[in-house]
Amino acid sequence: MQITIDNPPSAPQPLSPYYSQVARVEHADGSALLFLSGQIAQGATVAEQTRGIFETIAALLAAHGATLADVINIRTCLTDIGTLDEYGTVRRQFLTGTPPTSMTFEVPRLFRPEALVEVEVVAALADVGARRGFLN
Repeated sequence: MQITIDNPPSAPQPLSPYYSQVARVEHADGSALLFLSGQIAQGATVAEQTRGIFETIAALLAAHGATLADVINIRTCLTDIGTLDEYGTVRRQFLTGTPPTSMTFEVPRLFRPEALVEVEVVAALADVGARRGFLN
């Protein structure tokens, strides 16, 4: 097993230097798991922030040879569970295939006061050999 932790230069950079955005775990059979840190984005509404978050997630996945179709698990924190429908409408625009496993939580606040939503995902890659050249 090989573990790579990074902040791909081809994706938006983290808001703090104290964490990495992607942990890539490659297994001996050629498969890999990508663990993405929780992402937040700018915007005045949950919909705007959610769109920015999924654009960042797509860029982080692409830097590792993956797509949103590879997402197998998603965890979402909302500061107001009443915005779940607004969040879900945007999420479904990005995750168009079989829905991944999912957990959604209401939290009193996130690490940035303006953040209304934070999303963390895990993606699975079956054939890493066919996706070489992932770290741009």
